[in-house]
Order: sequence, then C-alpha cells, then structure tokens
Amino acid sequence: MNRRDISDDDTGPIRRVTDAPSDRSPGTSRSPRRTPPPEGARRPRPPVQRPRQAEPGRRRAPEPKPEPKPEPPAGHGHSHGHGPAAPASKRVRLLLMWLLIPLAVATVVGMIVLYPWGKDPAKSVFPQGVPVNATITGTITGPCLAEGQVQVGEPPPDAKPCLTSELTMTDGPGAGKSLRLTLPIEPSTPRFAAGDEVVLSYNGGDVANPASFQIVDFQRGTPLLLLAGLFALAVIVLGRWRGLAALVALGLSFLVLAFFVLPSILAGESPLLVAIAGAGAIMFVALYLTHGLTARTSVAVLGTLVSLVLIGVLSAIFSAAASLTGLDDSTSQLIGSLGHGIDARGLLLAGVVIGALGVLDDVTVTQTSAVWELRRANPSLGWRELYGAGLRIGRDHVGSAVNTLVMAYAGAALPVLLYTSLSGVGLGSILGAEDIAQEIVRTLAGSVGIVAAVPVTTVLAALIASREPQESL
Repeated sequence: MNRRDISDDDTGPIRRVTDAPSDRSPGTSRSPRRTPPPEGARRPRPPVQRPRQAEPGRRRAPEPKPEPKPEPPAGHGHSHGHGPAAPASKRVRLLLMWLLIPLAVATVVGMIVLYPWGKDPAKSVFPQGVPVNATITGTITGPCLAEGQVQVGEPPPDAKPCLTSELTMTDGPGAGKSLRLTLPIEPSTPRFAAGDEVVLSYNGGDVANPASFQIVDFQRGTPLLLLAGLFALAVIVLGRWRGLAALVALGLSFLVLAFFVLPSILAGESPLLVAIAGAGAIMFVALYLTHGLTARTSVAVLGTLVSLVLIGVLSAIFSAAASLTGLDDSTSQLIGSLGHGIDARGLLLAGVVIGALGVLDDVTVTQTSAVWELRRANPSLGWRELYGAGLRIGRDHVGSAVNTLVMAYAGAALPVLLYTSLSGVGLGSILGAEDIAQEIVRTLAGSVGIVAAVPVTTVLAALIASREPQESL
C-alpha cells in the first residue's frame, strides 16, 4: 500500500526513514524506480513507492542508509586501548589511597596530641595594656613639658621637641572623653596629625589621668578590609567557583595557624613537630578543597610532602652545621615575654617549613596539571614522553619559583640587611651574622626543595597520568 507524507503536496516526496532492516542481500541493485500514478490522477510530483515487501519482478525503491549506531562504550571508537586502562587506574587510585590515608591520619593524630588541651592561653609576663581606639583632633609641636609645666625662656639648643596631641577616645572605659598626650619626636617616632585614627594602650589606671594611656599605633582595619575585599573579588572573578574554593581554603589555613600552630608553640610543644603537623593539615585541606579529590591532586600532595621532608632535613642539618641558635631579636623578645625558654632553633626550622609550603603548592600543582594536559592533548604519549615534556615545562617554572622565594625572604629581611651593612665589616662577616645566616639557610633549603619538587612531582604525575583512562583526565 502506498503511503503519502503529509507535506508531499508542498515539498514533493519526503522519504521516511525507518529502523526496519533491509531484506536486500548484498550486491542487489539499488537503482530507484517510480511507479506510474493511478489513471485520471494528476499530481505535480509522484511520491516514491514505499512497499514493505519486495514484489516479484519489481525493483525496490532506494532505501536510506541506516544511521550509524553508537559503538559499545568499551572502545569509544579509539584505538588507544582506553578500555583496559580503567583497571590500572583503579589500582593506581588504591595505591594513592594507601599512601595518603596513613599520612592524613598521622596529621590528625599529631594535631590532637600536640594541641594544648586544658591549658590556659599563654600570656606575656609584661603588661601589654588594653587597646583603646581614639581620634586625634589637634597637634602642637613644642618643648617637652610635663602636665602643668610652663616653658620659661628659650629651650636649650640640644633639646628635642615633643608632639602634643589632643585626642578623643571613641571606645573603652573613657569613650567620648578627651585627653592630651605628649611624646618626644624621634627618627623612629611615627608622625601623627589631626584626623588620624590611632590605637591607645590603657594600663587600667585612672581614666582622667593621661599617664594611663599611651599611643601605640594607627588604626588600619578599614584599608585592610578594603584590600582583602578587592583581593577576594579579583580571585572570584577570575577563578569563579575554583577561586571561591581557594578563598575558603585560605581561610582554613589561617585558622590552622591561629588556633593550632601558635597556641601549641606558645604552650611549649616542639615548634618543628607542630609546624609539620600544621603544614600537613594545610596541605591536605588547601589542595583537596581547591582542586578536588582526584588522582591529579593526590600526586601534587605526594610531591609536596616529599619536598617538605627534604627541606626539613636540609634545614636541620645545615642549621646545626652553621651553629644557628635561632636567637634573633624577635625570638629573644618572644622568650622575654613568655618568661620561659623555647626551642629557638626548632622555631627557625618551623618557619622554614611553613614558609616554603606556599611556593611548593604552586610548583607541584602546576607540574601535575601540565602533565595531565599533555596526556589529554595526546593520549598516545607514554610516561617517558610525558615526563620529558613536563620536565621541560618545569625548568622554566623552577627559575621563577626560586626567584620568588629568594625575593620574599630578602624583602622580609631588608631592615636586617640594611642594619648589618652599616657595620662596615666585610661581606663575609655580614653573611655570617646570625640574622643573615638564618635567611640564607631558609632561602637555600627552600630553593633545593622547590628544585627537587619538579622532577619528583613530574615523574609521579607521568606514571599515573599515562595509566588514566582518557575520560578521567
């Protein structure tokens, strides 16, 4: 029976595509043959005859070629052997789990053991005072006079001037009250002016007595919050959800430092062990939260861990060989405020480990991502080709990473470098000084760890990425 398409009158014959298999044997002629229209019927264009079964002696109308059906999912139409790679990837993932889960458990156990449970927070033996906010309403430069004194005659030629500031307290026990404070003008004295918002130190005495207060610093909350907001906005605009995850990881890293590392060291625990546990927690949280729970991230974690161990070992060996005590000015002031001893050299090593962690994360994540992208671009590459290509990328990256670490430490130690250079002694004596030698050990040990992180992470990534199925890349 002939069937006519609805739109045949408008567009001519439209052949229907059916899924019925063709009963034509291979080699049968497929030349079309039109059937004559019925007698008396006049149509612009006759439809194509669509018999369901071939009639004897007649040739069938051309059948449409069947649409290609999807191949079974095992092959995916490739010849790279992705099907057999899945079991290997599963074994690799299990191996990574067996390597990383004990390390994660050890990190958690270390944090639990080292945390100062039940101990009171450490306090300075010297009274620090209560911070009080105030606003300077006016300043006068003149002779240094106590409250109630009057200058008679000309001041001595060598007399140093003082800055008298009129202030209004904006919070604390004297909120809304005014007071006048005088402080000598020294080269190290900050320059205050009317309208400045400052922080006072209140010793708990009479609020009406100016001697109960002392100007200690400027208020910086607003500009710092604005800068933090600008930073967060830039990260989210560029990184979107990945940037938001990175900000959350950064916040958790600060929480680890503030609520575990600092209290544990102040409570007298080994600074190096505390830094190792804290760095491990930061590493796991930051990397997995930012980059996801994948084999790629696990490789970056392993590369970071191996490099951190190397940095810690080198720092311990060469700080002992160079007889570094860790007793610089900041550490000496800390020990005086605590009222008891602290492992100053361990504190130095803890600073090396935590300081190098951020740069190591950057190197290991970049190397791992580079190897994965190379495999994704060319799935036929073996692990040797991936390692060679990734190492070439790493050579370009390692130079800038080492320079970043050196400049970071040099910038932090710039006042020490300037102060030491004033001594007038030779360069060897300057470099051998305690403060400078500490920075040298930090810089060089961290740089060796960064350099080692490139081949270590690259070979791990190449071995694992070469066994990953393409759809998992």
